Amino acid sequence: MSAAVPDATETDRLYARLDKDAEASGYHLNPDKEFTRSLVEGLLINKKRYGYMACPCRLADGDKKSDLDIICPCDYRDSDLNDFNTCYCKLYVSLAVKQGTIQVHSIPERRPPREQRAMKKNDVSETSQVTLWRCPVCGYLCAREHPPEVCPICKAGKERFEKFDFASLPH
Repeated sequence: MSAAVPDATETDRLYARLDKDAEASGYHLNPDKEFTRSLVEGLLINKKRYGYMACPCRLADGDKKSDLDIICPCDYRDSDLNDFNTCYCKLYVSLAVKQGTIQVHSIPERRPPREQRAMKKNDVSETSQVTLWRCPVCGYLCAREHPPEVCPICKAGKERFEKFDFASLPH
């Protein structure tokens, strides 16, 4: 099934919403507006095609449950930003990329092949290597490999985050 290219107004609305949401949460859209608009169009096409905004740079299965990890923003965005200063499709970039102080290059795909994703979903004993991070300014908690670049609540910088251990709480 093919989906028509969205009209410019629809693309502009989603672009503006994504940009506003990203900036409010400490993220940044790619400053190359023409390139970013093409990604936004891809998100809209996938929304019409599948009913959800699957990453335009990945092959979606068309089954929302199996594609949850690639619905934008995808599960891999933050790790990619931390390691490569951009997400896989280059919709989201680091502040350094936005400011033009570094260039982005192709990055490896983190999404495991379909067979491995299916095995992982069935293996409840597998634990991922994540850390619980706490913003000491506002108390925001997030569980992932690295703290966010900016706290989405109070905008404190990455360097302010501390590892949080539930064991250290009074009982």
